[in-house]
Amino acid sequence: MVYVTRKMHFSAAHRLFNPTFSHEKNEQIFDKCNNPMGHGHNYTMEVTVKGIPDPETGYVIDLKVLRDLIEEHIIEHVDHKHLNHDVDFLKGIIPTAENLAIRFWSILEPKISGGTLHSIKLYESDANFVEYFGEPVSIPVYNVDSSKTVETL
Repeated sequence: MVYVTRKMHFSAAHRLFNPTFSHEKNEQIFDKCNNPMGHGHNYTMEVTVKGIPDPETGYVIDLKVLRDLIEEHIIEHVDHKHLNHDVDFLKGIIPTAENLAIRFWSILEPKISGGTLHSIKLYESDANFVEYFGEPVSIPVYNVDSSKTVETL
């Protein structure tokens, strides 16, 4: 098995808060990340595809194709955006790095051909990152009225 990784970057703002929590509880749990106006990160995302190289091309996946998929389906939607307000596929989701990785997987995985999506690693900073391998995970989606539904991705 061969693992091929494409690294991409984007900058975005977000606010971490749970609409079902009190102001005090949001402050306690999310601290500075609960700033009502949001705060920003320069994210780095690594998308890894695994597979057997094609005998005619030597590719597991053409990295230009992988780059274009990530750009079109993720980066164009999140770069220089406020993740809580500007990104349709994140509406109602607390935009933690964990939830972003899960959501990005659900978007990219069906579009990968040739190989199989192996992991998404998302760096929020040089010191903090998450890695997701596609295991089914339920994440809450909050409606405008603060009611909660659960979506399994």
